[in-house]
Amino acid sequence: MEKQYNPNNFEQNIYHYWENKGYFKSNNDVKRENFSIMLPPPNVTGSLHMGHAFQQTIMDIIIRYQRMQGKNTLWQVGIDHAGIATQMLVERRLAIEEKKTRNDYGREEFINKIWQWKAESGDMITNQMRRLGNSVDWERERFTMDEDFCKVVRYVFIRLYKDKLIYRGKRLVNWDPKLHTAVSDLEIQNKESKGLMYYIRYPLISGAKTIEGKEYLIVATTRPETLFADVCIAIHPQDNRYKHLIGKKVKLPLVNRCIPIISDEYADIKKGTGCVKITPAHDFHDYEVGRRHHLFMINIFTFDAKIREKAQIFDNKGHEVNSLQNIIPLNFQNLDRFTAREAVIDAINQLGLLEEIKSHNLILPYSDRSEVIIEPMLTDQWYVRTDQLAKVAIKAVESGEIKIIPKQYENMYFSWMNNIQDWCISRQLWWGHRIPAWYTDNGKVYVGHNEKEIREENDLSEDILLYQDKDVLDTWFSSSLWTFATLGWPENTKELLAFHPTSVLVSGFDIIFFWIARMIMLTMHIIKNTDGTPQVPFKTIYITGLIRDEEGHKMSKSKGNVIDPIDIIDGISLEDLIKKRTSNMMQPHLADKIRKCTIKQFPKGIKPYGTDALRFTLTSLASTGRDINWDMKRLEGYRNFCNKLWNASRFVLLHTDTVDKNYSYKNHNIKISIADRWILSEFNNTVKSYREALDNYRFDMAAYIIYDFTWNHFCDWYLELTKPIISHGVLEEVIATRTTLLNILESLLRLAHPIIPFITEEIWQRINCIKGTTKDSIMLQKIPQYDPKKEDEEAQKYIEWIKEFVITVRGIRKEMNIPLNKLLDVIIKNTSGDIEFFIKNNYKTIVHLARLNSLIILPDNKQTMPLSITKIINQAEVIIPIKDLLDVKLELNRLSNEINKIDKEIEIISCKFKNKNFILYAKKEILAKEKARLEILDKIKNKLIKQKNTMAKSTNNTL
Repeated sequence: MEKQYNPNNFEQNIYHYWENKGYFKSNNDVKRENFSIMLPPPNVTGSLHMGHAFQQTIMDIIIRYQRMQGKNTLWQVGIDHAGIATQMLVERRLAIEEKKTRNDYGREEFINKIWQWKAESGDMITNQMRRLGNSVDWERERFTMDEDFCKVVRYVFIRLYKDKLIYRGKRLVNWDPKLHTAVSDLEIQNKESKGLMYYIRYPLISGAKTIEGKEYLIVATTRPETLFADVCIAIHPQDNRYKHLIGKKVKLPLVNRCIPIISDEYADIKKGTGCVKITPAHDFHDYEVGRRHHLFMINIFTFDAKIREKAQIFDNKGHEVNSLQNIIPLNFQNLDRFTAREAVIDAINQLGLLEEIKSHNLILPYSDRSEVIIEPMLTDQWYVRTDQLAKVAIKAVESGEIKIIPKQYENMYFSWMNNIQDWCISRQLWWGHRIPAWYTDNGKVYVGHNEKEIREENDLSEDILLYQDKDVLDTWFSSSLWTFATLGWPENTKELLAFHPTSVLVSGFDIIFFWIARMIMLTMHIIKNTDGTPQVPFKTIYITGLIRDEEGHKMSKSKGNVIDPIDIIDGISLEDLIKKRTSNMMQPHLADKIRKCTIKQFPKGIKPYGTDALRFTLTSLASTGRDINWDMKRLEGYRNFCNKLWNASRFVLLHTDTVDKNYSYKNHNIKISIADRWILSEFNNTVKSYREALDNYRFDMAAYIIYDFTWNHFCDWYLELTKPIISHGVLEEVIATRTTLLNILESLLRLAHPIIPFITEEIWQRINCIKGTTKDSIMLQKIPQYDPKKEDEEAQKYIEWIKEFVITVRGIRKEMNIPLNKLLDVIIKNTSGDIEFFIKNNYKTIVHLARLNSLIILPDNKQTMPLSITKIINQAEVIIPIKDLLDVKLELNRLSNEINKIDKEIEIISCKFKNKNFILYAKKEILAKEKARLEILDKIKNKLIKQKNTMAKSTNNTL
């Protein structure tokens, strides 16, 4: 092994070795238990971020852990076509390189351009995944626009349509005026903004007046430009100020159209003026009010979010009607929505109907892709009816058929599912799964796999023209079929039968609604068990938190705080990091701010840490919390951990280049040291707690357990305990210790392999050469198992005594500033017979660890002692003669401080016994424990007082 731990020297080579050997592949071995995970498909457009690295590390730990238990594992990998993101990226590229738009090419040629782009750069994410060590089955890689996947998407759409679970209707959606498409809630960022609240007078008609005698109602709105689309004014039914006006009418300013005053609890008595203008076609809350009261819906915006020349008017079922006159004045037509806002307010003011304008804090919805403000828009879209699907999906979680971990996320799931709305699945894009629906000139709709099939099934002649729907399906629709579409459905493939339902899904809490819930709903409707009952897509859902920066802020390109996991693995200079963070920005004006932020965060760039350190850090952060702050200091600590393991392995291999293969712990001629017995017992317990942590998805605890055993038990203690034996022990002891060293290290590597696969493989290969096992890789080995027979309480008792003794001596050295190269003479008194026997049999080891010149055991009755410092430990009194070592005044002060501390603890316990309630109600065990502690403290205090008096007396005599 090289002296220095340098992961860049071996990590990529090891991964190529694994992949070329086919170790990640699943098989159809019916004798083995199957285990499968579906990778949440990342977008083809992007690169991996810390969230991907976090979740994929968790998935790889699970799959490696299950594989090492002998299970037939499948980690299904794939990429999502990312409709909006991909189309935007390619359109931007064409605009820059060719000065053209997609319309210059037409739909078919533009889609070919996207496929060309994917062929050139679509492998970025998969290459990054390899750098993370992901043991996915690359031969089964899927893309959501592959032909087989497209067939599944069409099949499911048609099936749902025939089951009357898909319909087309006119409803309100989130509309992106720049991209001209509906977008999902997940593709929206709500941002705080300073705006204005406009207070407008709506004149009452027919002599109606308010209680105050006013001939108008005052309506507060942040969007006066939607005034032309108002259909009524709503007031709360219990609002005594306006109850008498219910059923009356007001005149709509600027157009003089009369609209009614209605009663609805949506109006808040305590908010604003209590009067709310209702525009069902341009506000989601108003839309629901309109449905409740069967109101007209008036659309005044174009798809560009400009004022239309002529309004579109629909009844509450979405049918267009022409019962109202044109209601948009000429001077407002074709104005942008924000320009129209100013124009409307100016006109209102001129009419004397503007009451006032106040500052107002707003939450505005921005499109995550185009970064323009979303406009609620009344459009024709395709929807999935979700109420019946949701009931089945809810029952699956309630019954425990699907288990959600951590359990608190069940409430989030149930809350959304119990209030679920129909799902808009159409998008106005070219890239994606085109909706398999065709229309005739008279608007009749036919759904099928292709035009030929539709004509044959419906006996339509060639004279009847059919037009395919131009829209594509929401990306979340196709990805919701991921678990079974990737396994060969609708065919009953061996993979589908073996691996579905999948075992575990790992995902973030932010897409419980958009992906997880929808997978459950659609899978359970489409896929059935052999008895005809709905089949779940996965048995367990492990929900992760979201990785944020060190200050708890969300990582985003606009903030300049995104960290590429590959930059942590390989390192990156400050100059390159700044360039990376400020190139291809949607908001170039933020570049200077991002540059300053980067210089402050990484003044020297990022040094290389390697994949294992990154994975260990991410694993340690996998707590049950929702927000997880990234920590560079912790990363540094786990890089040091890997280095510690590397150096410890070098020590072991240096002393175990050969082993006696005939050695057995059952061989009575071999002397197993107490240290060997202790480390074997400690490791056995570590295996138990580590596997319990992984089995319960407590990856943070598993990381801590591995860290604690490796650093504290194996490296800091056991290796030191072995040195005297290796150097001065008899042959039988040396063979036993060398073998134990090698066995423990090899087992530890197997145990840690799921978390840190590269360093464990690199070291294990060297051990494999020594031991000559038949396996070619550590990942094909079995994970260690706990054996209750290997517990050794006696060994643990004695080694814990050694540790306490050595730590005590080291503590005295530190307190007295005694250099390490100064060997000490130590006396032990008042020790038990078994400890005395143990000390004598492990004299060299104890002297070595504590760096002693001599260790003398005195009988309890020996009273005369030289000037010394004394510490009381378990079953012994440790005495260090301090002549020529000690500043007596400082030591007397230290003894006084210790006596004072003990006095305070004695006082606390004594107060408890003075409390009658404590004596009456405390458990007997607690009373006995406190009493015993009081007696021990009293003895320690007396010994310290005696020591102090002796020292003071000796000092006086000397003086």
